[in-house]
Amino acid sequence: ERGSEHTAEGPQRLPAAAAMASNIQRIGHYRLGKNLGIGSFGKVRLAEHQLTGHKVAIKILNRNRIRQLDMDEKVRREIKILKLFYHPHIIRLYEVIYTPTDIYMVMEFVPGGELFDFIVSNGRLSEPRARVMFQQLISGVEYCHQHMVVHRDLKPENLLLDADQQLRIADFGLSNVMKDGDFFKTSCGSPNYAAPEVISGKLYAGPEVDVWSCGVILYALLCGSLPFDDENIPNLFKKIKGGIFTLPGHMSDDIKDLISRMLVVDPLQRITIPEIRKHRWFVVSLPLYLSVTPDQIMSQFRAIDHEVLTEVVMKIGFERQELLLALQQQERNQMTVAYYLILDHKRRKMLGSSPIMHATQQLAQQQPPAAAAPGVALDAAQQQVQAQQAQAHQAAQQAVQQAQQAAAAQQQQQAMQVVPSPQGQPGPSRVPAPEKRWQLGVVSFLPPADMMLEIFRALRALQFEWKIVAQYSLKCRPCTRPPMGAS
Repeated sequence: ERGSEHTAEGPQRLPAAAAMASNIQRIGHYRLGKNLGIGSFGKVRLAEHQLTGHKVAIKILNRNRIRQLDMDEKVRREIKILKLFYHPHIIRLYEVIYTPTDIYMVMEFVPGGELFDFIVSNGRLSEPRARVMFQQLISGVEYCHQHMVVHRDLKPENLLLDADQQLRIADFGLSNVMKDGDFFKTSCGSPNYAAPEVISGKLYAGPEVDVWSCGVILYALLCGSLPFDDENIPNLFKKIKGGIFTLPGHMSDDIKDLISRMLVVDPLQRITIPEIRKHRWFVVSLPLYLSVTPDQIMSQFRAIDHEVLTEVVMKIGFERQELLLALQQQERNQMTVAYYLILDHKRRKMLGSSPIMHATQQLAQQQPPAAAAPGVALDAAQQQVQAQQAQAHQAAQQAVQQAQQAAAAQQQQQAMQVVPSPQGQPGPSRVPAPEKRWQLGVVSFLPPADMMLEIFRALRALQFEWKIVAQYSLKCRPCTRPPMGAS
C-alpha cells in the first residue's frame, strides 16, 4: 500500500542503545506512555494518538537486536501480512514508523490481555461462552486462509481480548504465505498446540495445522487444561502423534464430536474450516457479521463510513476530498490513520457493548416475527417492538444479499482478467532445479473448444464413453460395449 512506511517526525538523531527507546516520549503523532510488556526485540508501550485522542499499542523493535537474532525475515513477514489484513478479530496494524535504530509498529490497543491469562484466572468456560470466542477465532483464521496466509502458531498466548472480551488473533511472526502446489515442512510453533505432521517433520499444506491448533484451543477453553500435555517432550510428541486425549464428561455430545473431528491425526481426514462453520455446535447463536464469507467481511469493513469521514474532517481539519481519495486508494498517512482509529473505536463499541447490535445479529438469523393470531389484540408497545424486529430482520437480510452480490461481481471481474505469461525471457546460465509442485487439473493455453476436442480424443483412445452435462462438463465411464462415440 502506498504511503505505508513513514519516518519519525522531528530530530532523527536517536540513541543507538535499545534500552534508550523507552526514554523517547513522542514518535510521529503519538505520545508514548507506560510499558505494556517486553518482548524478544524490545518493548511494547501504550501511546495516545494526538490527533484523535485514541489509545494504541506501539511495538518497538530494535534493529540491532533483530539482526543479532537473525529475525529480519520474521519481522518483515509480520508487517507485510498485517498491512493487508482488515478483520474485526485480527489485530490491527495502523502504520509503521522507521528510524535508524528502531521500528515502531503502531497497533490496536487490546486492554484485556492474553486469552491464556484469562483461562488461568477464570478456569474452564461454559459452552455458550466458549462458543462465542471460538466463532470469532474461526472467522479470523478463515480470513487468513482466504488470503493465503497460514498462522502456524495459534495458541492462547497469541490471542488477545479487548475490554468486552472480543478476541483478536495476534503475532504473525511464524505465519507464511501459501502458494498453490507448494507444501511446508518447517516445524514451528508451540509443541502442545502443534499438529502431528508438524512435529513429525512431514509436508503439510497449511490450513490443516491451524485447524488442529484451534481444536486444542477449544479444548482448553472448555476444560481449563490441554488435551496433550507432558513435561517430557518425547512423551508429549508420542501423545500428539497417537492422538491420545480424553474428553471429560461435562462436555455435550455436539462439542465432543467437533473436537474429535478437529484433533484427527490424519490431516486428510481432519475436519476443514468450511465444515466447522457448518457444524451444529458452531452455528448456534452465530452473529450475523460472522455468518458471511471472508470476502463479504472485507467488503463490509472496507466500506467508507461517511459519518466518521465527516467527524475526521470537522475535528482535525483535513480536506474531505483528499481524505476520500486516500481511503479509496488504500493509502496509509496521517489522514487515513486518524480515520481508521475513529472508525475502529466506533465499531468496537457496536460489536462489544451494544445490546441493540447483539439483538439485531441474533434476530437476523431467526425467522421473521409471525403476525398476531386472529382475534388477539396487541398493545401499542408490542406492535412497535414487532415492527422494529421485522424492520431489523429485513435490513439484515438485505445487507447480507448486497454483500453477496458485491463479492460475486468482484469474482466475475477477476475471472475475466487475462494475464499473459512471459515468453522468451533468457535465464541465467545456471538455473537451480525448480521445486516439484502438485497440480490439480490440466494446464493448457489452447482455446477451450480445442481443449475439449483433445479431451474427447483422449477419452476415445482410452475406450471411455461420456455424457455432456454442460458446455465444459462431462460424465465419463469405461465403455461396457464397443465405443460408439459421444452419447
